[in-house]
Amino acid sequence: MVAAGLFATFVLLIAIRVPITAAIGVAVAGALIVSGFTGNLWIIPMKVLEAVSNTSLLAIPFFILAGNLMNAVGMTERIFNFANALVGHFRAGLAQVNVLASVMLAGGTGAAVADIAGLGAVEIKAMRERGYKPAFAAAITTVSAIVAPFIPPSVPLVVYAFLSNVSVARMFLAGIMPAFLVAIALMIFNRLLAIRNDFPQQPRASLAEIWRHALTGAAALIAPAIIMVGILTGTTTASEAGVLACAYILLLGCLFRTLTWEALVKATTETMLITSMIMIIIGFASSMGWLLAIEQVPQGLAAAIPELVENTFFFLLVVMLGLLIIGCFIDGVTIKLLLVPILLPLVDSYGIDRVHFGIVLEMSIILGIATPPLGIGLYIVSRIAAVPVEDVVRSVIPYFLPLTIVLILLAAFPQISLWLPDLVMGPQ
Repeated sequence: MVAAGLFATFVLLIAIRVPITAAIGVAVAGALIVSGFTGNLWIIPMKVLEAVSNTSLLAIPFFILAGNLMNAVGMTERIFNFANALVGHFRAGLAQVNVLASVMLAGGTGAAVADIAGLGAVEIKAMRERGYKPAFAAAITTVSAIVAPFIPPSVPLVVYAFLSNVSVARMFLAGIMPAFLVAIALMIFNRLLAIRNDFPQQPRASLAEIWRHALTGAAALIAPAIIMVGILTGTTTASEAGVLACAYILLLGCLFRTLTWEALVKATTETMLITSMIMIIIGFASSMGWLLAIEQVPQGLAAAIPELVENTFFFLLVVMLGLLIIGCFIDGVTIKLLLVPILLPLVDSYGIDRVHFGIVLEMSIILGIATPPLGIGLYIVSRIAAVPVEDVVRSVIPYFLPLTIVLILLAAFPQISLWLPDLVMGPQ
């Protein structure tokens, strides 16, 4: 009963546009009072401090800073030019460039919103100049950013690893194959769209042009390599690898002479704001998780649900559908912090690998950036492209076909996610 009231209060506050950080805190405080803990509200700040003091979370600000610095030193245009030299001559050329550039930039940002904000202006401007419809350019920019959370350094995967008590390195490795699968699905769909649409084409780049752009564009790909090699070899922790990646990107900015004090201050300020928001949500969500554990909600669900839904794949389908709906209204970090502690006992009872579930969870949630009414990616790209959100939504809808197919494949075939981590680190 208390749990139902807790979630009802939270949903009501979100519906009336109370900020998520405040909504969680108020809902938890109200639930504690109703539960008879009126004299023990000090539990909330204690749980907040306990959660944010976890050293596993120290990697988050450095990964966010790495992404912001990548944009600050101007690597986005170099990455776009490199991708354009490689695949720009394909049918639907710049749409394919858009996808490949997102894969490359994701290795520096690890976040979909940063991908859209960083590459969006460059990609949409180039597509407009070559005759692509602005709404289509905005749509492919939004959906191509979906690969970002699966490629190291991924803040969403770090948050999930912290919540589920699994290895960050294993989660990073598990995200690589799904990222390529998403990219391939989008590129195939772009090619199919090119059959019915007269997309502009451009000549094939020469080997000399490819080499010239590779020298600068490929430099961005070293940042995720630093992180993965450091973590997998045990040379560094995830946090230390994030620091090294930031130092490397700063070095690039100095070598290319593109780093300015203004850009550095802006990147640092944005990092502090985003990190603060994430940490506040983590702290209040920890208080909510503690209260749900006291009420034995996860244990109750773990005992009841398997009796109603026996098939593992059907259980995943139900979870995916629920996450897709919730993702239309609530951001991904909040969804994880609220639902992962509740879902993990169920995941374990069905015998689902936690790493595999984390990838399915992330794929289900990240589609929310392209789904109204929240769909933060839609609003960012709408502003960049100066196109009404409604037009962007109409152009995005067809892309849900390949993305949904990928989501179902990830749920049905765990080895897509688990093959690489099992190969590199051994089976669990």
